[in-house]
Amino acid sequence: MAKIEMYYSEWCGFCHRARALLEAKGAQWTGHDVDTVAAARQEMIGRGGGRTVPQIFVDGAPIGGCAELFALEAEGRLDAMLGLAPGDAPDDAPDGAEGSGSTDDAGGSTEDAGG
Repeated sequence: MAKIEMYYSEWCGFCHRARALLEAKGAQWTGHDVDTVAAARQEMIGRGGGRTVPQIFVDGAPIGGCAELFALEAEGRLDAMLGLAPGDAPDDAPDGAEGSGSTDDAGGSTEDAGG
């Protein structure tokens, strides 16, 4: 599976939508909260140039934000980009299903954070 990173803010609705899609896919991702980690926003801008959240990176490459993530899904390209084989995503799995979720910069789970 690909290494997925998302720079986010807890108050951001688009961040919650992107997170929900990744979790519905069963994708593991690492989160960087730009509001609580002082260097995260500057790191995000330096890595991909994006100044808004979410900013999503797959294997180190910037893919953009929520709109771009959903566009990849609509085009049928997201599963391959995330390293998921067809049928890997738990179609009817509830949020927080085994194999999905994220960790924050400190290594803690963001599963129950604001979402």
